[in-house]
This record gives sequence, C-alpha cells and structure tokens, in this order.
Amino acid sequence: MRVARVVTTLVLTAHGSKDPRSAANARAVAGQVASLRPNLDVRLAFLEHSSPSLADVLTSVDGPAVVTPLLLANAYHARVDIPAQIADCVTTQHVSQAPVLGEDDRLVSVLRRRVTELGVSRLDDSVGVLVVAIGTSDLAVNARTGRVAPKLLAGTSWAGATTAFATQQERSLAEALGRLRRQRAGRVIIAPWFLAPGLIPDRVQRFAAKARIEMAAPLGAHRLVAETVLDRFAATAAEQIAA
Repeated sequence: MRVARVVTTLVLTAHGSKDPRSAANARAVAGQVASLRPNLDVRLAFLEHSSPSLADVLTSVDGPAVVTPLLLANAYHARVDIPAQIADCVTTQHVSQAPVLGEDDRLVSVLRRRVTELGVSRLDDSVGVLVVAIGTSDLAVNARTGRVAPKLLAGTSWAGATTAFATQQERSLAEALGRLRRQRAGRVIIAPWFLAPGLIPDRVQRFAAKARIEMAAPLGAHRLVAETVLDRFAATAAEQIAA
C-alpha cells in the first residue's frame, strides 16, 4: 500500500516596507526559490506594510508549513514577531519556524561580489570596506553581524573591514569610517548588509554621498540567497517530519 507523501509548504516571510522596492526584491527571491525547487509550494508573506500577511498565508495553507524568514539577523522580528503571529494564527496544520539566514558564507560571498562590481580589485591593498547593517538593541545579535566584516576579507588583499549600524548612523558610521581611514584605507567602499533597497539603505547612501565614498548594491535576489533560504527550510522540514 502506497503511503501519501506529506508536502511541506515553504512560507518565505519578509519584514515588509513602505518602499515598494523591498517587496519587489522579496518576490524576486521567492521566484528564485521556486525556480530552484519547481515542485515545492512556495508562498510569500510579509510581517508588516506589505501583503499578504503571514496570518493570511498560513490560513490558506492546507498541510504542514515551514515559515522561513527572509531576514539576516536573529533579532526581534525573528524571535518575537514571527512566533507570536504563528501562535495567533488558527491553523490545524503543523507550522515550524526556520532559522534566519544569518552570516552564511554564501551571503558573504555575494556581498564581496557586490563590492567588486564597483571595479574594486580583490588585490587592491588600499581598499577598506565598511559593512553597514541595520543593527538592533541586542548587542549579542550585533556581535554576530560583526562577523561578516572579517569574513569579507577572505581571499582579498584589502586593507581592512569594519562594521557599522545604520540605526546609529550619525555616530556608528562616522566612527567606522574613521577607523578605516586610520588603517590607511585610501579607498573606502560601503558594503550594505541588506537584502534589498529601501528607506534605511537610502539613508546610508546619503551618508556615502556626503562622505564622498562609494556604496555597493545590496545582496538582492541572488541565486545564493535563494539557496540559503532553501537550506534553512530543508533542515527545519526534516526536523518537522522526524518529530
């Protein structure tokens, strides 16, 4: 007797933004995920500002689901917001939450590529890279994000890399830029640790323009972003089935 195979839905859950470019990027990532796994049911949801909401998507899913955050840091939205919305959603299916994307080496490699897309050689020892993330009030989360900068230097001769947080823009960005200057970085590049364009990246871009330094593109809907999403989903789905 053949046993029916349980199909788990991947609910890709983005933060959401008033800026339509952010939602467009999330849709592009969802499209990449679906193209890599054409037999997988991929749904896109947003925590705020954009639609459909996470609750709306979960109530439309018939069967088990893995909510897979399209988030880089394990901060408030991943630890509090998503679990609360899952708990508040009246569903009969088993819903699990995957880990955030984090400081995955694949994502760091995309960030490195974004820097080189500006015409920066990996062998240029005059280059300093300022990694800018959103930041959070949780210092432990910020410390994890701080791992991106030293990882970014792998395979390069760049003078150095340091981290700043856009939520503390006036102080953090200027101080980080000063650190790179003191390391004798003749050319400073801002590497945005953001998944998509948006209001906060625009604020960082204005800082870059004022400081007369270049800023690379965000990670975007790169294939390696989609692969990281699928890895987070697959590990959690396997745990869900084994439970």
